[in-house]
Amino acid sequence: MTQPSKQPLILAVDDEASNLQLLRQILQDHYRLVFAKDGQRALELARQEHPNLILLDVMLPGMTGYEICRELKADSGTAAIPVIFVTALSDPADEVIGFEAGAVDYITKPLSPPIVRARVRTHLSLVRIDELRETRLQIVQRLGLAAEYKDNETGLHVIRMSHYARLLGVAAGLNEAEADDLLHAAPMHDVGKIGIPDRILQKPGKLDADEWKIMQSHAAIGAEIIGEHTHGMLRLARNIALSHHEKWDGSGYPKGLKGEEIPLEGRIVAIADVFDALTSARPYKRAWPLEEALNYLREQRGQHFDAALVDLFLAQIEQIDAIRLRWAEQDAVKEEAAEAPPQ
Repeated sequence: MTQPSKQPLILAVDDEASNLQLLRQILQDHYRLVFAKDGQRALELARQEHPNLILLDVMLPGMTGYEICRELKADSGTAAIPVIFVTALSDPADEVIGFEAGAVDYITKPLSPPIVRARVRTHLSLVRIDELRETRLQIVQRLGLAAEYKDNETGLHVIRMSHYARLLGVAAGLNEAEADDLLHAAPMHDVGKIGIPDRILQKPGKLDADEWKIMQSHAAIGAEIIGEHTHGMLRLARNIALSHHEKWDGSGYPKGLKGEEIPLEGRIVAIADVFDALTSARPYKRAWPLEEALNYLREQRGQHFDAALVDLFLAQIEQIDAIRLRWAEQDAVKEEAAEAPPQ
């Protein structure tokens, strides 16, 4: 049996004790409940208790439910709490006002217990889905950062190149949802470096043939870490990890794919990844000036990179450079460290 402390917490707000008692009877077997009879107390409890959901009457003393809802949504600490209006006001115009105030649902009195339970359950499920999505996204981002730290990076690389990739994805025709998936998947591009020995990954000189073969295996290792997925952001992340070192002319790895055999997301991330590597300071090199990096992309059109995507990237250069400059100060600090004489 679920422990009471694990049950979702619901804040019920109504100035009529009989209405609060009815909500208690409907919900107490499955949820923890706190109650308020006016707007000020409702706001205090919302900020103190952080309920999972708020059931809110409209006609209240002092503040209306609409005003309370607007104030909740204006506060970053309570904005994400779903609000369901529970009211005797049944005019469609009142419902419109409620939704415009930020509510997720609108239940009219007299209350039907099955309807109240169903609506509460539905919106708490949606909150749970959002929490799981956010947790999954954070795990993906942290794994991406782990690979960068192992490779003597600061984590700024995955931030910049992910934003470059999103911008290029939109230019290439991705819709906003697809572009956001690309933004969130791109940090996983080099996660396979977690499986590469430090003696190779951090070797200051050129890798020999055997070492280079091991280094190349990070693409397949990354795909294995991410795993097989039928759809969604993790499927995109796997494709990127496996294909972002492929080259348009077929000379890349791990599969030697050529042209449009390379997934679009892999071709996009290849450009974003190389551009950021060129324009960023590393322990072993200075950052290339912007124009030199762009010239390299131009030279590699149709060889390393998809020519059409290079052209789209160059057409977005003002926005690309704005992303680059956003982290220029951090890179400058890193570049100074790279140039410092050994102690």
